[in-house]
Amino acid sequence: MIKHFLSFEKQISDLEGKIEELRHLSSGGDINIAEEIGKLQTTVSNELKRTYSKLTPWQKVQVSRHPERPHFQDIVKHLFDDYIPLAGDRSFSDDNALTGGIAFFRNQSVIIIGIDKGKNTADRISKNFGMARPEGYRKAIRLMDLANKFSLPVLMFVDTAGAYPGKGAEERGQAQAIASCIQKSLEIKVPTISTITGEGGSGGAVALAVANNTVMLQHAIYSVISPEGCSSILWRSSDHANEAAEALKITAQDMLKFGIIDEIIPEPVGGAHRDMKVAINVMGDIIEKRLKTLQSLDQNELVKLKEDKYLKIG
Repeated sequence: MIKHFLSFEKQISDLEGKIEELRHLSSGGDINIAEEIGKLQTTVSNELKRTYSKLTPWQKVQVSRHPERPHFQDIVKHLFDDYIPLAGDRSFSDDNALTGGIAFFRNQSVIIIGIDKGKNTADRISKNFGMARPEGYRKAIRLMDLANKFSLPVLMFVDTAGAYPGKGAEERGQAQAIASCIQKSLEIKVPTISTITGEGGSGGAVALAVANNTVMLQHAIYSVISPEGCSSILWRSSDHANEAAEALKITAQDMLKFGIIDEIIPEPVGGAHRDMKVAINVMGDIIEKRLKTLQSLDQNELVKLKEDKYLKIG
């Protein structure tokens, strides 16, 4: 059962609460508990379909930030085998927010890189709430170089509010690290696929979203600034985040329309957090399909594909 309900899911929350109450009732009463639960479950299913078929951009922002949404560590667990993480940027330190290494993806070796916000309080603090520091992006560059050397595809997964803006990060060259990461992703001559799974915030997301193919989960977002940040600048208050989300055009549907991404990955009804395994398997199928197509191209074609794609956007 979902532990965290969003503000627009009150009716769904109430219905699921009633289902749980019925399950705890004694079966010795006059009421047919199984029948009543079945009716309520049908009502919940219909309400989920109705609610999630007309989400506003601001509601999609809330879904993209859902704490039970698939994290990079969940994707690694369900989609990859024999994962060997590689740590450090060979210059300053390691970064727990941005991790990666070598793994098997459906019987082939790949390099995987991902940003993870963490699943609980201790995990989130360890991962700096998914805000990578310069050493994280330089570690990503190191992994891309490794992939290029051994002709391994690179699969990237993005879920971040943005790169860490702290004083130490700026002193160690945060902007330069992000720019170099983007440059490296454009230069390498192996297939690259980036998946935006939750939030794709600012340059911290762009660093890992530049690829031959970029795909997004149905309720993920991708934006230069958060709606709250935009609202604070334009209205001097975060109270207008709803309007900002609408104006920013940050949904997966907007990104596909503008040619920023290549495909939208459908989510289970009610969001990826309601059936994580199904969501991740669908994600894997789409990545596998696109990877096979990219692997039919030679090195020069892979580089030109990226050049043409981003010059067209620019």
